[in-house]
Amino acid sequence: MGQRRARATTPAAAALAAAVLAGAATVLAACGSQATGGASRARVQSASLVLDFTPNAIHTGIYEALARGFLRDDGVDLHVLVPGASTDAISLLAARKVDFAILDIHDLAIADEQGRKLVGVMALVERPLASVIARPQFASPRDLAAPGRLVGVTGDPSDLAVLRSIVAGSGGDPARLKTITIGYDAVPDLLAGRVAAATAFWNDEGVQLEHDARGFHVFRVEDYGAPPYPELVVTATAALLRSDPRLVRGLVHGLVRGYQAVLADPSAGERALESQVSGLSRTAVADQLAAELPAFRPAGGGSPGALRTSTLDAWAGWEVRFGIVRRRPDVSALFDTAFLP
Repeated sequence: MGQRRARATTPAAAALAAAVLAGAATVLAACGSQATGGASRARVQSASLVLDFTPNAIHTGIYEALARGFLRDDGVDLHVLVPGASTDAISLLAARKVDFAILDIHDLAIADEQGRKLVGVMALVERPLASVIARPQFASPRDLAAPGRLVGVTGDPSDLAVLRSIVAGSGGDPARLKTITIGYDAVPDLLAGRVAAATAFWNDEGVQLEHDARGFHVFRVEDYGAPPYPELVVTATAALLRSDPRLVRGLVHGLVRGYQAVLADPSAGERALESQVSGLSRTAVADQLAAELPAFRPAGGGSPGALRTSTLDAWAGWEVRFGIVRRRPDVSALFDTAFLP
C-alpha cells in the first residue's frame, strides 16, 4: 500500500526521523568500535539502508542484527537511515546515494514499470500487511459496497487495488464503492464515524484499534483472494548486485540471522530495538511484534527472508488484475534469491 514511506512525510514524522537518525548514528558508532570476532576490519564494508518508515516493531530483526554484531560478522558496517519529509527511497537507490532500501512491494513493481533497475533480494515480512478496517456494524467487506457507505483511502496507488480485491473476494461489487481520500488518519476517522471503513495496516492501525475500541473488523487482503505476497522487500540496484555481490550477501545473511534471533527470543528483539531507538512505546512495540511474528516465517517453513517464486508469480498476476501496474512484472528479473542463505 506504500503507506509506510508516505506516512513519514508529516512534519512530526520528519522531526522524529531526524531525532531517531541522530540517536542511531551514536549507537552505530558505538557498535562499530566493538570487535565481533567475525570479518576482520580490513574486510568490513560500510553500507546504508533506508527504512520504509520510522523504526517500529517490524524492524526488530535489523536492530537485533546490529546489537549482536551479525552484520559485522558478515562484513557489513550498516548505517540505518530513517525516511524524512522529502525522502524518496527509490530515487536515492537509483542515484546510488544509498545502497539498500526497504520498499513496499507495490512501489517496487511501479518503479520497475517506470524503468528503474531495482531488485528485491530479501523479504522483510512474508505476508501482506494491507487490510481494510471496518466499523463494528459492517461484518463483511461486501457491506461496504452498499449505498451510503464511505470508505477512506490514503491515496496511494495500491489502496484501491487492496480495497477492490477484498470487496470482490467477499462477493461484493467493487464498482459500487464510494471512496474518499483521508491520508493517514484512518484511526481517528474510524473512531469518529466519518467513514465506514478505511484501508490500513493490520499490524499497525489494526493493533492500535484493539486498544482504543472494540468490535472493529480487520479484513486482511490475503484472506480475500490476494496471494500471500511479501509486503516489504529489501531492495538494491541491479548494478550493485553485479558490482558488489559480497556486500549484498553480507547484508542479507546478517539480517536473516537477526530475524531468526527475534523469532527465537522476541523479548530480546524488543530490547535491541528500544535500546537503539528512543521514544518508542514499549507496550506498542510488544503488541505489534506479537502480531507480526508469524509474518516473519515463510509459509510452509524455512528461513526468514525467503522469496518464493510461486507466490511472486501469483502476486504479479494480482498486481495487473487490480490495476497497480499495466504490465505484468517479470518476477525473474525483479527478484534475486541468490543472496539468501
